[in-house]
Amino acid sequence: MGTRLELDRQIEELRDEVIILGSMVEQATLDAVASLLNRDLAESKRVYLEDEKINKKRFDIENRTLICIATQHPLATDLRVLASILEVITELERMGDYAKGIARININLGEEHPLKPPHELDEMSRLATDMLHRSLEAFVTVDKKAAKKIPKEDDKIDELYKRVERSLLDKMIADSNIVDKANHLNWAAHNLERLADRVTNICERTRFMATGKLKEMDDSDDEFDQLLLSSN
Repeated sequence: MGTRLELDRQIEELRDEVIILGSMVEQATLDAVASLLNRDLAESKRVYLEDEKINKKRFDIENRTLICIATQHPLATDLRVLASILEVITELERMGDYAKGIARININLGEEHPLKPPHELDEMSRLATDMLHRSLEAFVTVDKKAAKKIPKEDDKIDELYKRVERSLLDKMIADSNIVDKANHLNWAAHNLERLADRVTNICERTRFMATGKLKEMDDSDDEFDQLLLSSN
């Protein structure tokens, strides 16, 4: 009984740490985009340097999870949770790299440049971090219904990304002198688009914990599977 209680306690603590790591990534993303839009180089430098805290938190959680696996003799259902935690913190650390990358873009652009960052970046960052926040809530509560719905919101971010691409392309065609800077800004939008894509990976892990099945969360694949089965 003591071992079971201890295992449950450790898993609960690890879930709490995942939420903390997720909050760090959310804030870094919002701060990175705000510093880019506001042309705040000092803030971008802070976000860039503080990515090390995200990395350290990820490795601390990974170490604690591995120790839990080695010492607490988890059952199959517990192993699914612990394996999912390892996967999710890896996703979060990579999302942190996207925020760091956006901060670096602002630093590289410098204090003065003629190209205004696309306003869509603000909406993209807010939508993406909201998706991330809710995906982690679904993860810790093993809410597979929420985990199935959240990835569908990625379409809005994809559309905003396309708008940024089109807008920047028009500006590059009009003025070839801004091509490099426009490409930098487009990469910032790309980082936000990729962050939202990784939210889907977290949702897939939630479904894995709930069902034991690990597959990509893609409705079109489900429809195609049903079509193939019905034709046999």
